[in-house]
Amino acid sequence: MTLGQEFHVAGDWFIIHFTENEGMAFGLSFGGEWGKLVLSLFRLGAIAAIGWYLYTLIQKKANTLLLVSIALIFAGATGNMIDSAFYGMLFSNSTFHSVAQFMPEDGGYSTFLHGWVVDMFYFPLIEGHYPQWVPLLGGDEFVFFRPVFNLADSAITIGVLMLILFQRSFFASGSKEKEAGEMEETSSPAAM
Repeated sequence: MTLGQEFHVAGDWFIIHFTENEGMAFGLSFGGEWGKLVLSLFRLGAIAAIGWYLYTLIQKKANTLLLVSIALIFAGATGNMIDSAFYGMLFSNSTFHSVAQFMPEDGGYSTFLHGWVVDMFYFPLIEGHYPQWVPLLGGDEFVFFRPVFNLADSAITIGVLMLILFQRSFFASGSKEKEAGEMEETSSPAAM
């Protein structure tokens, strides 16, 4: 696909729209080449920390939904990191007029850890215009949901939402087990 090309999957509310994201969420970036390298190294560190945390939760036989939510975040972060690390090495630059070449003779458009992330899912569910009385936005176009994202972004979002929605059940069970252990220690004959 060329950059910006799209296919309507389900009417005007589910579109496959090819775009590339240079940096972080919503296309944010900082610091050029060095900023991209710092961002990639930060991502690698975050993935390592999330992987270690997931491993410790598995060892502790944590709540299954907690494991699923952390695994989704880990998988999504890893997917975006793989895309960022290798996509630029494997493909030529995408443009609005030509399709990127896989394994071009001159090499890809970027080096290791400096590639862009491919985004493709677009769900413009509600389109319209802000009312004229809205300060600064009056009359401007309004689209919900405007961001274009990928499967890895979806996994991260679902994992984080699960953590937010079920945090009490995830972390309350750990405190109940701790309280039960403390009660056993105080009631045992060795403690007397």
